[in-house]
Amino acid sequence: MIRTAVISALGEDPVIEDRVPPRPARDQALVRIEAAALNFADLLKAQGRYQEPAEPPFVPGLEGAGTVIEAPAGSGLAPGMRVAVSAPGTMTQVMAVDCDALLPIPDAMDMPQAAGFQVAYGTSHLALSGRGGLQPGDALVVLGAAGGVGLTAVQIGAAMGARVIGVARGAEKCAAVRRAGAQDAIDSDACVDLRGALRDLGGADVVYDPVGAEPGEAAFRALRPGGRFLSIGFAGGRPPALPLNHALVKNIAIHGFYWGGYRRLDPQALRASMQALFALFERGLLDPVAGDVLPLERLAEGFALLRDRRSIGKVIITL
Repeated sequence: MIRTAVISALGEDPVIEDRVPPRPARDQALVRIEAAALNFADLLKAQGRYQEPAEPPFVPGLEGAGTVIEAPAGSGLAPGMRVAVSAPGTMTQVMAVDCDALLPIPDAMDMPQAAGFQVAYGTSHLALSGRGGLQPGDALVVLGAAGGVGLTAVQIGAAMGARVIGVARGAEKCAAVRRAGAQDAIDSDACVDLRGALRDLGGADVVYDPVGAEPGEAAFRALRPGGRFLSIGFAGGRPPALPLNHALVKNIAIHGFYWGGYRRLDPQALRASMQALFALFERGLLDPVAGDVLPLERLAEGFALLRDRRSIGKVIITL
């Protein structure tokens, strides 16, 4: 038997069950999951508010890392290979998963790092290098900069040569944002005029917004002519109400970005982005931060950390 987390009803915390190990289909590999990451999307999915809903009962988790147990011939995978997993249902000790959802991980990357690497770093890298068109010397504003996705945007923006301004809640989180590579950090708890604070720092060329709501609206208004606004998510509870007349007059581009959608939109771009990110990691330019590492039995506590905005970096669950 294997230990598996299950969302049995929307709006309820996950429960842990004993289940029979799965058997892989012809084109699938069997993977021993050693660590899995929690994303804000997992919280939304458990509440029935995610854009790709799931009917209970379902296994949470959108990414993880582990070791291949068995794999089909010709897949490029072999027993004992360490892999990152990008597929729904990673909060289980053994998983049958499509081979194209697996990527070998660098030798120097441990399982907790690999478990939380793909969604957060992949989102930031593909959004900033692609739709965001980030260039060396650009002013990059990152909202929610101490979160699991926000910290990756800070690190990647700094690695790409941008001047990064992180916005986070509280002095502790602002310190973490600076350690990740931001040249400036704004404490949103103490800032009464985010738009003014950003303009005092020279404004923004690119805004990376996983928050939405009022912070997204304020940062949008601080964009310089020709700026780019990246809508990543709505952790603030609602999308920002962006004035399109400002976008027109200032030639601002507004891009929605959903990393998971690239599995269908452009899977090759997704894979190329991940390979570039692994190369940056091997060069020492990226430092994945696991804010909290919890055993599977404390998964409900991990959900609470996300719900209460108390995590810094990714919440990792060990299995």
